[in-house]
Amino acid sequence: MTEFGWDVKYAGVQTLVAQILMSGRAGHDAPVFERYQQKAENFMCSCLGKGNRNAQKTPGGLIFRQRWNNMQFVTSASFLATVYSDYLASAGKYLKCSSGSISPNELLSFAKSQVDYILGDNPRATSYMVGYGNNYPRQVHHRGSSIVSFKVNPSFVSCRGGYATWYNRKASDPNLLTGALVGGPDAYDNFADQRDNYEQTEPATYNNAPLIGVLARLHAGHSGYNQLLPVVPVPKPTPRPAPRPRVTPAPRPRVLPVPANAHVTIQQRATSSWALNGKTYYRYSAVVTNKSGKTVKNLKLSIFKLYGPLWGLTKYGNSFIFPSWLNSLPAGKSLEFVYIHTASPAIVSVSSYTLA
Repeated sequence: MTEFGWDVKYAGVQTLVAQILMSGRAGHDAPVFERYQQKAENFMCSCLGKGNRNAQKTPGGLIFRQRWNNMQFVTSASFLATVYSDYLASAGKYLKCSSGSISPNELLSFAKSQVDYILGDNPRATSYMVGYGNNYPRQVHHRGSSIVSFKVNPSFVSCRGGYATWYNRKASDPNLLTGALVGGPDAYDNFADQRDNYEQTEPATYNNAPLIGVLARLHAGHSGYNQLLPVVPVPKPTPRPAPRPRVTPAPRPRVLPVPANAHVTIQQRATSSWALNGKTYYRYSAVVTNKSGKTVKNLKLSIFKLYGPLWGLTKYGNSFIFPSWLNSLPAGKSLEFVYIHTASPAIVSVSSYTLA
């Protein structure tokens, strides 16, 4: 399978099942889930051009499935690539393709290359997002965009009149459909900006929706979010009505004190709590921020009074260091780690680091 679009959802399901497997929650279904993961990885490898059966690409490097609204396949595949990249990074694994092992960063770079193409880094230097850049589609196949605004001309426009008067105009759209993603170029990077060329100039919500997820992930950079947090088990209901568990209010967010001139700050807060088997569990989020003007490297954190599992850092002796997918923290950037236990926030402090 080399496509993921509005008619074919297999790759999306396979990616979700792979996440369950990598997080260790497959149980006795693991052998079946492994087959799903293999299918998911075949899809990723095909997008990268490193599988046994690869997705077609234009000379400029854009995934191409069909002429009519091809962009849906581009944004959907890019979205899955960003998600699977995070799954692999969180599990400390690599993508296995027939041509060799692929790092999570390479998968994320592929998604970025597709976004770059969409926004203008292509042979035509055309942005396929309306309103972005200097060269973008001006005759979008969209009735609201192509008919003059009521505020400009309050005259009544009938359904047939709108088609007869406005559809065949060769001028640019009177209303800019800012942010809309059109169908895009053909298999040879060619594109005709004409309103009646619906295969290439028609916008669609299923083009934009996956792209929002990709852009959000790319904006986050190497923030260290862990995608494999466990699902908290819910106790099975009993025939007898059980007394309502007493839920202790979550402690107020605790901001650890740091010197005013500190290069690295740490903020913690409780994000959720729940009662299970007579105990109250808290999920804490800790954000480490580089306040200096340089890159932080060799960061070591000390964590005391931690009584549960932690995700987003690597244990190193008696300290914690960057996770496997992160080796530095650029100026102004943050990384987040989380932990769950039944007590107040753990004591987190900076042991050492270097500035480069």
